[in-house]
Amino acid sequence: MHESFAQWPYVIAAYALGVGATLAMVATSWIAMRRAEKRRDEARKL
Repeated sequence: MHESFAQWPYVIAAYALGVGATLAMVATSWIAMRRAEKRRDEARKL
């Protein structure tokens, strides 16, 4: 009797975690960029 290791759930979870983390990083970077641009524009008005 031979039992095989089902690796696909772990592979899918790893890809999901990687894609999710990448999207979270892109979103936080985009928000930070928008805030910085807003502060820059407000500083130029003075």
